[in-house]
Amino acid sequence: MELIVLWIVVFLALAFDFINGFHDTANAIATSVSTRALKPRVAILLAAAMNFIGAITFTGVAATIGKGVANPAELANGVEIVIAALLSAIAWNLITWWFGIPSSSSHALIGSLAGAVIGGAGIGAINSEGLIKIVQALIFSPLIAFSAGFIIMWILKLIFAKSSPHQVNKGFRFGQILTAAFQSFSHGTNDAQKAMGIIVFGLVAAGLQDTMDVPMWVKISAATAMALGTSVGGWKIIKTMGTKIFKIEPINGFAADIGSAAVILSATMIHLPVSTTHVITSSILGVGSAKRFSAVKWGVAGRILIAWVITIPITVLMAMLFYWLIDLFFIK
Repeated sequence: MELIVLWIVVFLALAFDFINGFHDTANAIATSVSTRALKPRVAILLAAAMNFIGAITFTGVAATIGKGVANPAELANGVEIVIAALLSAIAWNLITWWFGIPSSSSHALIGSLAGAVIGGAGIGAINSEGLIKIVQALIFSPLIAFSAGFIIMWILKLIFAKSSPHQVNKGFRFGQILTAAFQSFSHGTNDAQKAMGIIVFGLVAAGLQDTMDVPMWVKISAATAMALGTSVGGWKIIKTMGTKIFKIEPINGFAADIGSAAVILSATMIHLPVSTTHVITSSILGVGSAKRFSAVKWGVAGRILIAWVITIPITVLMAMLFYWLIDLFFIK
């Protein structure tokens, strides 16, 4: 029975990774698709391949997820907690995807895991130091990305101020192929590891391993699930990210991709999970502000901001509810 429950954890974690792929891939390729630097299908296939490569390259973020919120070895009901967390995160991702809202899969997973731990073991089981560190990364990374996008776009404006807009955009349309690949690679290095971390959390909670090391089968499975999810695409979110914030030209997309990918990859290198959605959106907002502050549709940005703010508290409550339902109908 315990083995069956553990396989449920693996299935749900890979399902989350698959959904994360089509939910968040839109963020990585939205600018290159909206500027027609890449055809949608080509962009998605490129993103899928680079996501896979990025996912199997690093594991530090997985360790942070696996032990940052709580210590799975100290949870008697850790496997059930993971199931509740994944059900909550998947449900929220699907709701926001349906309405085309670029909410954060990272916020959904962290909020859900915290809520499930509180529901299953009490607030005392939360690793407050680790959780604060994770939340700080989630909060500050968009601010850094906004600044990076603004500065990069401002520098490009100075460099190409006297150049022909047509020639500039023609050159940067080609450059966006490279930045889309870089963006997708960085996305894989951070986001796929979250599913790896949650699977390892379940393995440790079930007593099947003692360390937070990520087994090769977990790496390959998570990377494949994200790549397959990426191949499906997320057209509703592409429309929001690529067209509704401001009218993106190739030079803008290039700047936004470079700024956000650099922030995501830097966070991966220091083993911190960040919201790729938040980072990419903030970089686009920074680029738009540097181009012309009034060009940004701040009403749309405000709608996205609301989704950011409410994701963690809502998923905390959802995960607590899922755990209580599991406890009521399946554990006892």
